[in-house]
Amino acid sequence: MEKSELLNRFCSRLVAIERKAVLTRDSYRFEIKRFLDFLEEKKTELDKVDSVFIAEYLSVRRKNDNIDSRSVAKAISSLRSFFRFAADEKLINDNPASVLEIPKRRASLPEVLEKDAIEDLLDKINTANPTGIRDKSLFELIYSAGLRVSEAAGLNIRDIDVENNIAKVRGKGNKERLALFGQEAARQLKEYLDEARPKLAEGKARSQALFIGRTGKRLSRKGIWKNYAKWAGLAGTSSRIHTLRHSFATGLLKGGADLRTVQELLGHADLSTTQIYTHVDVGLLRENHKKHLPRLKTAEL
Repeated sequence: MEKSELLNRFCSRLVAIERKAVLTRDSYRFEIKRFLDFLEEKKTELDKVDSVFIAEYLSVRRKNDNIDSRSVAKAISSLRSFFRFAADEKLINDNPASVLEIPKRRASLPEVLEKDAIEDLLDKINTANPTGIRDKSLFELIYSAGLRVSEAAGLNIRDIDVENNIAKVRGKGNKERLALFGQEAARQLKEYLDEARPKLAEGKARSQALFIGRTGKRLSRKGIWKNYAKWAGLAGTSSRIHTLRHSFATGLLKGGADLRTVQELLGHADLSTTQIYTHVDVGLLRENHKKHLPRLKTAEL
């Protein structure tokens, strides 16, 4: 079977049978293409691959691409899924990836920005042109609603209700939820829709995408990352755009929101994913300890 056909059939299975999200499918396709290229380089047939060969491939990935344990775990998940597919297609007799152990990931605290730092970053965006107005409304929305980049990129015009401050969002696994955003985000979105977007779309093919580029096409995730990095650099921060989502969640908890509410607003399937935000602000823990247990001395944390 040709490599391209093999990849296409594997990706079709991922969506149709394993019910993987589109982003997961694309990530798996990228990884398996690299593995198949490695097979060709080593002049090895698929049915001759064993666990030792796969371990060699992962070792090369670590060395050449300097990938961390999280990326190794993603690669192993991709390979496990691919070899299950290959076994079902009778291309191999045994699954050599079944014995691979996914490395444990170190739990790392999310990076957050203080409210003043975020406001300074957003104020750095030059709104003298349509793309600046677009970026201001885009990043205001991501921060105000706690959106993932993929969720913001996937929004269509009909998904936004500026009057009621609601966005219909498609999250991981194509699950829909209603996201709420504040008055400033609503004001910026109205300005974008009324003034900037018509100019960006003028003379271009009609698109239902909310956020579009100079070509009139939907703004990609990479485009959003690139634009955020530019404005963040001007604000003197090296933060990544996902920091806006982390800061949104942390701000809610600081304001007294409960974990279940934050979980719903972020679109987390599991509450344990949301719980990491309870470890972010030690100062907040100390403040609450003093407030609710004033007769006890608060130990230095």
